[in-house]
Amino acid sequence: MTQQTLERIRKFTEDRDWDQFHTPANLAKSIAIEACELLECFQWSDTEYDIGHVSEELADVLVYCRNMLDKLGLDEDEIVNRKMDQNEEKYPVEKARGIAAKYDSL
Repeated sequence: MTQQTLERIRKFTEDRDWDQFHTPANLAKSIAIEACELLECFQWSDTEYDIGHVSEELADVLVYCRNMLDKLGLDEDEIVNRKMDQNEEKYPVEKARGIAAKYDSL
């Protein structure tokens, strides 16, 4: 996410005095709600969907995730790379390539 986009999200929240509502619990709920709305885009078809609607719901998820990162003082690159380290250990290429099984079934 560019710095300009990040600042725009922060300004949007600040201008409306919404930070008071952005508790970690409220943000987690909002992420889940928006993720469900994203899933709803695919409710009746895996292949026929409105990409405009999908992008709107995905943007909502990303904005709430960004707000949660700010609220918790987390760095997105740091936490994503830490999780990728864990995933690479749990799903080594030689065992997981082309297989959709959970790590404990490999």
